[in-house]
Amino acid sequence: MNWSGCRNILIIRPDNMGDLLMSSPAIRALKETFNCRITVLTSSLGAEAATLIPEIDETIVSPVGWVRNKKAIGPEEMFSLALYLKSRSFDAAVVFNVYSQNPLPSAMLAWMAGIPKRLAYCRENPYELINYWIPDKEPFTCILHQVERDLELVKHIGVKITDDHIRLHIEDSSIDTSKIKLAGLIPNVSEYVVIHAGVSELKRAYPNEKWVELARAVSEKFGLPIIFTGSKAEKPLTEKLQKETGDNSYSAAGLFDIPELAALIKGSRLLISVNTGPVHIAAGLKVPVIVLYARTNPQHVPWKTESRVFEFNVSSRIESKNEVIRYVNRTLYKHPLPYPDASQIIPSVHELLSQSAVQSSSQV
Repeated sequence: MNWSGCRNILIIRPDNMGDLLMSSPAIRALKETFNCRITVLTSSLGAEAATLIPEIDETIVSPVGWVRNKKAIGPEEMFSLALYLKSRSFDAAVVFNVYSQNPLPSAMLAWMAGIPKRLAYCRENPYELINYWIPDKEPFTCILHQVERDLELVKHIGVKITDDHIRLHIEDSSIDTSKIKLAGLIPNVSEYVVIHAGVSELKRAYPNEKWVELARAVSEKFGLPIIFTGSKAEKPLTEKLQKETGDNSYSAAGLFDIPELAALIKGSRLLISVNTGPVHIAAGLKVPVIVLYARTNPQHVPWKTESRVFEFNVSSRIESKNEVIRYVNRTLYKHPLPYPDASQIIPSVHELLSQSAVQSSSQV
């Protein structure tokens, strides 16, 4: 599989922010091995996260129809996208996907664009659509972390792995504006905890009343301000949580863009979140994280940062209809697990805060 002459590579990863962040070690390895230009086809959220990944030279944003989008492009726009990609004369395309996603639509797009080398996992034989085909054994034979899955894929084309960490870069301008916005929210603050409660899927949600219970416990026990983050659309949620938490808590949904949010997380003592993009930002910045983790994607736990994961079952009423995910649920999650309470989580909060305090003092 000779890709040594590839200097212009397209990455197709049209998912959410966290998915692209977990692909970043593989993207870095591609860049280092082939000394190539990296263009990423992704979603609008993915494009914001791409600014944190220094190995990405360019992003193309397109809400394709085979990934959740508020409004996907139609057939005419799809043909236009294929023609545009064709005009870019890519040497190769790499499709990164979750094991429960079908890679063939992405591969079809690369094929329509005339990209000569097309690498992807696929469960069935893709024939000409994927001419560098790696049979997908997940999740029926094994389950890898998403970072490992993507790294294993690129190894098949001779990519050398020297570093498997998520490593993010925040521009100074984003750090500065994040500090200004934080000062406007909480004057003279030096230490704080970030709580990110918003979810892209209802099945990942942790109950509001339990968030309030946990936020109050963290604030009262450790005396640290609580900052509830989220998107602009999640402002009603963060305002509700802040109001019910009370003193020493702040609603910041919609205040920070993704690079500024990364700077906010980097400056925090701890991130507490559901399974969503900020968890992988924390992993890329080596910030300790506690995840209240709906049993949906076992391969998306925090990667190589200090973390504690508290799992809970998804109600059968809102369980995914995807049969691959249902298989994992039946085989991996046989015994029901209720939502964790604050009393179960607080010891881990204490442990991670103690560790971060020791690390901070050693760096002084």
